[in-house]
Amino acid sequence: MKELQHLNKYFVKYRTHLLIGILITILARIFLVYTPRYVKKIFIAIEKYADGGVSDSVFKSELTEAILYIIGAAIIGGILTFFMRQTIINVSRFIEFDLKNEVYEHYQKLSLNFYKKNRTGDLMNRITEDVGRVRMYVGPALMYSINTITLFVIVIIYMLNASPKLTLYTILPLPILSVIIYKLSREIHKRSTIVQEYLSKLSTFTQESFSGISVIKAYGIEPQTSVNFKSLAEESKGKQIDLAKVQAWFFPMMILLIGTSNLMVIYIGGMQYINGEINSIGTIAEFIIYVNMLTWPVATVGWVTSIVQQAEASQKRINEFLKIEPEIKNMVHDETEITGDISFKNVSFTYDDTNIQALKDISFNIKEGETLAILGKTGAGKSTILDLIGRLYDIDEGSIKINGTEIKEHNLNTLRNSIGYVPQDAFLFSDSIKNNIKFGKQDATEEDVIEAAKNAQVHKNVVKFNKGYDTVLGERGITLSGGQKQRVSIARAIIKSPKILLFDDCLSAVDTETEEKILKTLGKISKGKTAIIVSHRVSSAKNADKIIVLDNGKIVQEGSHDSLINIDGYYKHLYLKQLSQPAGH
Repeated sequence: MKELQHLNKYFVKYRTHLLIGILITILARIFLVYTPRYVKKIFIAIEKYADGGVSDSVFKSELTEAILYIIGAAIIGGILTFFMRQTIINVSRFIEFDLKNEVYEHYQKLSLNFYKKNRTGDLMNRITEDVGRVRMYVGPALMYSINTITLFVIVIIYMLNASPKLTLYTILPLPILSVIIYKLSREIHKRSTIVQEYLSKLSTFTQESFSGISVIKAYGIEPQTSVNFKSLAEESKGKQIDLAKVQAWFFPMMILLIGTSNLMVIYIGGMQYINGEINSIGTIAEFIIYVNMLTWPVATVGWVTSIVQQAEASQKRINEFLKIEPEIKNMVHDETEITGDISFKNVSFTYDDTNIQALKDISFNIKEGETLAILGKTGAGKSTILDLIGRLYDIDEGSIKINGTEIKEHNLNTLRNSIGYVPQDAFLFSDSIKNNIKFGKQDATEEDVIEAAKNAQVHKNVVKFNKGYDTVLGERGITLSGGQKQRVSIARAIIKSPKILLFDDCLSAVDTETEEKILKTLGKISKGKTAIIVSHRVSSAKNADKIIVLDNGKIVQEGSHDSLINIDGYYKHLYLKQLSQPAGH
C-alpha cells in the first residue's frame, strides 16, 4: 500500500464527497440488515399462531407489519445504495481526471532526454491503462471495502445479540479465508506487475507500427510485422492467463467457505433448537439470511484485494515517472523582455543518451536584428546549437547569454515564447491546417493565418484543397507533401512574430524557386529580429550577416558570404558544387 499513499492528497481534496458517501453507506447497510430481524419476527408469529397463542387478526397484523417493514427497508436501502454509488464512484472519476492531468503535466516538464530514453507506447500505457487500474482502487474497491466493513460490523453485532455461540461457529471459516487471501494477493501483485509491463510492450509495438506504416508497406514486411506482433501478443496472453489462474481461486474458495458457514448454521442452529438453547426456528432463518448477506461482501474481499494489488503495481509504475526530476528547470519566475542578442562562449555539449560530444568549445555572437547562417556536414552539431538556444538542453561547459544575461537566468516560458522554431522534421498535428498554423499564436485571426501562409508560400496550395484552411490533416501531417509540411511549419513560427527565429534546415524539401521566394519574404519579416538559419544550401545562407561552418562540433570557418567564397574550404567547395547544379536541384 506504500505506493498508493501518493493518492492521499486526492482523498483529502474530495474528503467531503467521501465522508457523505461513507455516511450513506452506513445508513444503507443499517436499513438492509433490518430484513433478517423481521423475517425472524414472521417465523415467531407463525409459531405463535400455529400453537394457538394469537388470533387471526393479530397474526395478520403482525405479518403485514413485518412485510411492510421489509419492503420499506429494502426501498430505502436501495435508494441510499444508489446515492452511495453516485458519491464514491464520482470521486473515483474526479481523481482519475486529476491524476491523468498530473501525469500529463509532469510529462510536459520533462526534458528531451527523457523522451529519448522512454518509448511513446509505454508513456501512453501509464496514463491510460495504469491510471484506469488506479481508478478502480479509488472507486469500486473503496466503495466495496467500506460496504463490506460496515456490513460486517453491523451484522456481527446483530448475530451476537441473537446467539453468541452460533455466531462463533458461523464466522469460524473467516480466519482461513484471510490467510488464503493474503497468500493469493502477494502472487496477484507479482503477476499484475508483469502483465502491465507486457501491456506497455504491446502499446509501444502497435504505436510504432501505426506511425511507421508507410515504411512497413514500402519494404513489404507486413507479414513479418504481423508475426512479431502475434509473438508478443502470445507472450502477453500467457502472462494474462497466469494472472487469471490465480484470480480464479478466489470465488470458488469464497463459495466453499460461505457454504460451510451455511451448513454450520443449519446443523449447530438445529441442534441448539432441539436442545432448547434457542427459542425459535426463526433465529436459524435469520442467521442464514445474515450469512448470505455476507456472501457477496466476503466474495468481494478477494476481488477488492486483486484490484488493490493491481492498482499498487500500476501506481508504482506511475510514481516511477512522477519521481523523475526535470533536467531543465525554470530558475526565474520574473519575466524580462528578450531582445535577441545571443552570445556563445566556449560552449561544449555532450548528449547523455549516446555520449556523443556534439559541440566543442563553440564561441560566436549575434546582435539583435542580425541573421546567422550555420552550415556543415550531417552530425556536425548545427541543430544542437538551436536546441541550446531554446534551452531544450543545458550545456556542459561554457556560457550562453541572451541580452547579456545567462540563459538559465531568464524565465523559461518567456524565453521560449520569444522564439519561433521550425524543426528539421516538420511535425504537424492531426487537426485543421488553420489550427496547425494558429498553434504558434492561439488568438490569431483568420487574416493572420492567411498572411502567415502567404509569407510561407503555402497559401496557394491550401486554397486548392476542398476545405481550404479547414482541411484536417492525417497523423503527423501525412496529408501534405514534405515541402508543404515544412511551409506550414514556417507559417506556424512566423505568425508569432517572435524576437528570435530559428530555422533548422526547413527548406530542404522545397525547390530552389520556392526557396528563393520564402527567403525573400523571411528577409522582410525578420527585419529587426534575430534569425538563425541552419542549412545545407549556400542559397539559404548567402544573404546572412554572418556565416559559420561546423565540422565535428567545432567552428572551422566564420565570416560573410563574400569573404568565405574567396577562401579554400568547405563553404567555397559547397558553393561551387551547388553553383554547377541545374536549377531546381
